[in-house]
Amino acid sequence: MQLSSVTRSLLAVATAILVGACGGAASNSGTSNATPAADVGSGNLTGAGATFPEPFYTKAFYQYNQLHSKVQVNYQAVGSGAGIKQYTTGTVDFGASDVPMTQAEVTAAGGADSLVEIPTTLGVVAIAYNLPAVGSLQLDGSALSGIFLGSIKSWDDAAIKALNPGAGLPSKPITVVHRSDGSGTTYAFTDYLGKVSPDWKSKVGVGKSVSWPVGIGGQGNAGVGQAVKQTDNSIGYVELAYVVQTGMQAALMKNADGKFVKPSLDGATAAAAGNSGLSPDNFSITNNPGPTTYAIASFSWVILKKTQADAAKGRAVVYLFDWLTKDGQTFGKDLQYAPLPKAAQTYADTQLKSITAGGAPVLKNT
Repeated sequence: MQLSSVTRSLLAVATAILVGACGGAASNSGTSNATPAADVGSGNLTGAGATFPEPFYTKAFYQYNQLHSKVQVNYQAVGSGAGIKQYTTGTVDFGASDVPMTQAEVTAAGGADSLVEIPTTLGVVAIAYNLPAVGSLQLDGSALSGIFLGSIKSWDDAAIKALNPGAGLPSKPITVVHRSDGSGTTYAFTDYLGKVSPDWKSKVGVGKSVSWPVGIGGQGNAGVGQAVKQTDNSIGYVELAYVVQTGMQAALMKNADGKFVKPSLDGATAAAAGNSGLSPDNFSITNNPGPTTYAIASFSWVILKKTQADAAKGRAVVYLFDWLTKDGQTFGKDLQYAPLPKAAQTYADTQLKSITAGGAPVLKNT
């Protein structure tokens, strides 16, 4: 998401405190290919894309710079769709998206042999709502799809009341808030609705951008979150980090096992455990089974060139994400990002080892 200046300042202060408490830098646990003596490259790296992981990237990239001062990272959270476009046009060193590229996007970017896509973190899409008089709200896929399709128009609709007996739901029209930009968060949200609602799948579909039947649009997670906070009786979908940071209300979602589960890191980890053989062709973890699984979770990805012409910058970008997918995972937890499962780390490692810089592999293939 695109953070306000106040939020950015708070993050910077929190990170500075963390660095000071750790003696100025995080220790290298030995899980990364990079050792203190390794040539990790140098340069000013630019990236653009997903708003979903931006708080994690902001903190992690800052921390990496404390470890390796010759590597600076400038990341612009402009949405997954825009991130893929900027990668394709060659204006950034890496693109970021919460959903892997489509075949058409891969072809436009130079083909599968020219790039790698690696998972970087695991997050949760929370259903945020603004009903101060309602302490807790429970929803299932049918009710949520009905709300965003516009067939459920009021908070005291029978379908919502049945899920929330005695909740005192108001007889007020529901204001739906959705993303106005191309977004991996939207993909995860619509991917879930497409699995649980045949009407949603046939009438709206799944994608980073869809034709919304009802509602108002907000730019980025911040735009949706702000609209929900400022609009009584509203509902929208945002990353869990934004909900926690701003104190928003978030619904408990009924999962595939019939359990109502709050959005949480543990719920995302349980969802990821249901994915075997993670790859850009097998990445969905929405509506996975399990009693503790949260229904709307998602991996986030970065896109890197397989052949890096600039040796110094090429090494810098590879070692950056080698660290991020291993040691760097520790900096996501406090910001509501679950660490990558071991299988996802192994997949990322394999992809990173296929990258060359200045004509030579960057990481040892061991």
